[in-house]
Order: sequence, then structure tokens, then C-alpha cells
Amino acid sequence: MAAFVPVAAVVGARSSTWTGAASPAPPGLPVRAARSARAAVPAGLTMVAAPVGNVAEEKAKSADFETKVFLKEQVHLADTSEYIVRGGRDVMTRLPKAFAGVKSVGVIGWGSQGPAQAQNLRDSFADFGVDAKVTIGLRAGSASEKAAMAQGFSHEDGTLGEMYDVIAKSDMVVLLISDGATALCYKKVLDAMKPGSTLGLSHGFLLGHMDATGDTFRDDVNVILVAPKGMGPSVRRLYVQGKTQNGAGINCSFAVQQDATGTATDLAIGWAVAIGAPFSFQTTLRNEYRSDIYGERGILLGAVHGIVESLYRRYTFQGMSEADAFVHSVESITGPISRTISKRGIKAVYDDLPNDEARATFSKAYAASYKPAFDILIECYEDVECGNEIRSVINANKRYGRLPMGKIDGTRMWVVGKDVRAARVEENIPVDPFTAGVYIATMMAQIDVLMEKGHVLSEIINESVIESVDSLNPYMHARGVAYMVDNCSITAASGSRKWAPRFDYNLTQQAYVAVDEGEDLDMSVVDAFVNHPIHPAVVECAKLRPSVDIALSGSVADDAARSTMMSA
Repeated sequence: MAAFVPVAAVVGARSSTWTGAASPAPPGLPVRAARSARAAVPAGLTMVAAPVGNVAEEKAKSADFETKVFLKEQVHLADTSEYIVRGGRDVMTRLPKAFAGVKSVGVIGWGSQGPAQAQNLRDSFADFGVDAKVTIGLRAGSASEKAAMAQGFSHEDGTLGEMYDVIAKSDMVVLLISDGATALCYKKVLDAMKPGSTLGLSHGFLLGHMDATGDTFRDDVNVILVAPKGMGPSVRRLYVQGKTQNGAGINCSFAVQQDATGTATDLAIGWAVAIGAPFSFQTTLRNEYRSDIYGERGILLGAVHGIVESLYRRYTFQGMSEADAFVHSVESITGPISRTISKRGIKAVYDDLPNDEARATFSKAYAASYKPAFDILIECYEDVECGNEIRSVINANKRYGRLPMGKIDGTRMWVVGKDVRAARVEENIPVDPFTAGVYIATMMAQIDVLMEKGHVLSEIINESVIESVDSLNPYMHARGVAYMVDNCSITAASGSRKWAPRFDYNLTQQAYVAVDEGEDLDMSVVDAFVNHPIHPAVVECAKLRPSVDIALSGSVADDAARSTMMSA
């Protein structure tokens, strides 16, 4: 389905430039639009090759699947029907059949997903009679060995070993090292695998790299994907909760890129069920990497980072105290706005606003913010789609040893935030209508780009809504947005640092100026929001959300978004 704003309209959107300072212009200062036509490609430069895998092909691949082990269930989202598989402890009794013939599962890496998935698989296998051993594979001398041993993996019992030795012995290889490291070593990984074994990925990034280089997978192995829609610590914590409250867990997408044995689909679904997914939906590796890399640069992390910095600065310029500005920007989004969306959908935030004045404020902020956000988001998606953003991540990984990423949490805003969180009274956090308008406009722009690019609704809703409000925002609420940016994967951290300032500047230079100068706003985008078909689909998907919220222990060590900046 096409986006609600024509691309041509977005290309012609305000493109302002603030000169004379390193930071965006304060709201209210005149910033004039400077519009220009797209420049011709300079002589001597070549265009990026067209993306591999067109929209219709990828959508068709994710439309349906066949399973001999699990029950697939049809769900109706807007005007489409899709199929899901429900998980839970009662479904885990099917795991022995799903993993038939698999005697050894090698989990490679101990970053964010590695500890969670390895422990969840080990527990599920033990509890439900799967005759397979889970072994951790790490590079020789890895600093992560002690952490793996602390969770009960050891050299003595053969559940901890050197990564390529583990790969060579495994019937299923779950490759969970960083994206950049994967791009550098995948050929050696494939060479080490046994014929008829299975390569499992939790991110389609590798296929994106291979699309760009023209490489392909060995044809005698299965290639599958299970991508949890949340951080590793969430995957583990909700799985543990699910042992006593059935249905707790993190939703997953799954995909089959290559089925050499005829069992790949049930193995992928079994993997998702075994790590605790309450429900799993089908995608493709290609659509997964496009939506995931794009999403974490958008509303999952990069956009929310840029939005809150722009709003905090705007509110302090308008005379709010630093603490109140933080509450009305960051706390409002990660607290009540996210909780409302999680339980009752996006439109409920608008419907719950207390009066016409608040709804008018929301509408102005939404109308002013939608096109500037869409402008960045469609550029970001197409940079992922054509391989530019993947190359950027690989280059960031190569630089990391020489130039580690600096922290962002030392600025005044984030120092203030620590004090605000320490004194927080949840019921006193307001839903600021201007903040809500900016945030939801960006979320809806992200959704519209994905719809235009042909992604199925279950994937769109999980990548743009559920993962945000049910996994990432609760952690940001507990620890801080800056903490998340400073402690996530290189792929996400480099993306946030690159794209967050783009959202900050576009909103400050375009959206807020339009509001402050009383410019005529295109209110048709608000009407499109109110009547958007995504709303009933989000409400339907909300019925499939985890049965419990993520439990935060209060311990930073326990609840931290574990960094994957270490290689395996």
C-alpha cells in the first residue's frame, strides 16, 4: 500500500539551513527555506546498483508457509490476512519433533542475543526432552569466556569451545556475533559447516552484505532466521517470566532463505518457540534487514534520540526548567505515551487527550513534523535498501578498534535526566500533546515508508510499534535514552549517531519553525492519521503482545542493554 504522502510532495518539503552556529537554530528564529532541484550525477560517478529482490517477490515469499509440526493461525490485519504461530510452554511439547535430527546447536558469540538465546534453548531442550546439546563458540582468548562459564557453559562438559571447532561439530549454527564481524568471517563460517547443517541468523544483515557483493550461500545447508523483536536481556528475562506465566516472551519474525533438507521452516519456528516467542510471523531475510536496520535508525532508537534532544532544547528555550523540559520530552514518550500505545494502540494517545486545546496542539505538531520525518525516513530506507548503510556499518566496525565510539550521556540534558529518573513519580508524568504529536508523526511516517516499500503489516507493526513500546522504550525509561545509545550494538549505535542529528535538525529547522511562525500547515496528514488503516491492525497485534510487561530488577548490571561492541 502506498504511503499517504506522495514522494513528490516530500521531495518538495521545506529544506532549511541554519548557518553561523554548530547547533540548530533556536525555535522562533526565522529560518528560510532553500529549495533546489536534484543535482545530476557528476561525470565519472556511477549510480548504485538496483536493490536485489523486488517488492512483489519479497512480499510473496512472506505471504504463507507450510509447517508439519506447529499450528499456523490466520490473523486479519486491516485489509490483509497473514499467518502466525503461537508459542508458549504448551507449544514447547512439539520441540522434539521440530529439532529431530539436530544433536548439537552451536551458539556463536556472547553479545546481546547470545547469552539469552543460548540459555533459553538450553532450558527448553532440558524441560521438553529435546536430545540436543547447546554449545557456546567463542574466538580463542575471548574475554566473554568467563561470562559464559558463569552461566554454566564449560570446556569440561563440551558446552564451550573455540568458534570454528564448534561450528564444524554443530548440526545447527546460531551465528550471533556482531554484524560487522559476520561480514568479515562468514566465508570461513560457511566453509566450516557440515553438509546438511543449518545456519541460523538473528539479523538479515549478512544477506544485505552478500547482496552488495554478489555472493551466495552454500547450496547444501539450510539458511534460516529468527529475529527477536527486542534486546537480548528482554528475551531472557521474559522467557524466565514465561516459565510461571505462560505466554511471556518477545515476539519473533522468522524466515527461510534456503531449505536444503526440507525441514528448515519447522526448525526456524521451533527455534523461535524455544527461545520464548509468544507469537512468530514470517518475513524474508531481505525484508528483515531492510526493516530492522531502518527501524533502529528510525523510531526504535535514532529518531527518538533526535526527537527528545530537539524537544528538550525547544522547551528550555521556551522557559521550562531543565527538569520539566526533560519530563515533557523524554519521560512523556518513554512513559505514558509508550504505555498507552502498547495496551491500546497509537490513536488512543490522541483520543485520550483531555480537551480540544490539547488535540489542536497535537495536530499542529503532527502536521508540521510528518513530512520532515518522512523525508529522512525514506532516504534512510533507500540507503539501507541499496547497501549504502550496510557498508557504513562495516566501515564503522573497522574503525572501532582505532576510534571507539564516545559516550553521549555526559551532556547537560542527560545529567539532568539521571536526577529526574531518581525522583520520578510515574503518575505525575504528563502526556505532553506537542511531544505526542511529534513522536507519533515520526512513528506514522516510518510505518508509511514500510507500507510503501511492500512490507507485510505484522512486520511493520512489530518493527515500528511493538518493539519500540514493549521492549526498547521500557529500558530507556528505566535507564535513559543516552544509556541505550551508549550500550547497544555497533550497528544500532553507529546508526543512531548518524541519523539522530538529522531528525533533530529537520524538526528544529522545519517543523518547529512552521509552528512558531504560524505557517499554513497541511492538516490533511492529520486526517490521514485519524483514519489510518494501521490502527485496527495495531490493536489486533496488541492482543498478541507478551502476557506480562518486562520486569526490571532495578539492577543496572542485570537489566542493562548488553553491549555487542565486543566481537565473539
